[in-house]
Amino acid sequence: MARLSKPQREALLSVLKARFEAHPHRHEAIRWDAVLKQLDNQPDKLRALQLMEETGGEPDVVMLDAKDGGLFFVDCSAETPAGRTALCYDPEALAARKEHKPRDSAIAMADAMGVTILTESQYHALQQLGEFDRKTSSWVQTPPGIRKLGGALFGDRRYGRVFTYHNGAQSYYAVRGFRGALKV
Repeated sequence: MARLSKPQREALLSVLKARFEAHPHRHEAIRWDAVLKQLDNQPDKLRALQLMEETGGEPDVVMLDAKDGGLFFVDCSAETPAGRTALCYDPEALAARKEHKPRDSAIAMADAMGVTILTESQYHALQQLGEFDRKTSSWVQTPPGIRKLGGALFGDRRYGRVFTYHNGAQSYYAVRGFRGALKV
């Protein structure tokens, strides 16, 4: 992935810092200077963050797993990122579609961006920090046993609670996308 130019880097960091400061409940006990130091040590991660931002993800630092100790940027847009919708689950599902193929799959797009899609537990942890996907849904990493049978998992928030559902991995909908995570 190509690195960002200095003006692109400064503009992105300004947006990320403003979002970080606007939502302190997402990352209690983490300081922006610590985040910035991590990003300075891994400049290649900025390109992935730029792609998350460009596709509507509104990435922010989120505490997903206290025992891991790593910093994660996660898509915190209220609805699944608009630039990443109408995707089937993975490349195998895309290849299996005979007609009306979507433009891509969630797994392939996440890989191309340099991020991973959220696990089911990460998705539920994110939902503890706000109300996400009230009108949309997001694919989540699917266990191999479910995927082997042709299915895939997605989550959303309806009726005041978070649900995980299943669907055929080949399916795609205008309101289903994926939320990315980037460990820095």
